[in-house]
Amino acid sequence: MTAEFDHVTRNETEMDSIHERWLGDRNRGRGGHEYEESWAGEQCGGCRFWVPLAGRVGHDYGVCANALSPFDGRVRFEHDGCDVFADAGRWLIPEDFG
Repeated sequence: MTAEFDHVTRNETEMDSIHERWLGDRNRGRGGHEYEESWAGEQCGGCRFWVPLAGRVGHDYGVCANALSPFDGRVRFEHDGCDVFADAGRWLIPEDFG
């Protein structure tokens, strides 16, 4: 017998847990002494290679699609970044892809 379940979570507590867990994988935490102010304008959400996830979680997370990035193919926080940032000219959101 196969268990039936809703594969898409809509539970706010679970979504918050996912958010907190994924935050630990950031490349550029703003609280560190090594954080450079120039990085503030080079965040994943404004990169042309940023593909936001769908729904509520997509307003905070997306996938990097830059083959030159060490994060290519990985889920990233919108305010994170890397050394191969490519400016999209604006912040990208899930509705841009729907």
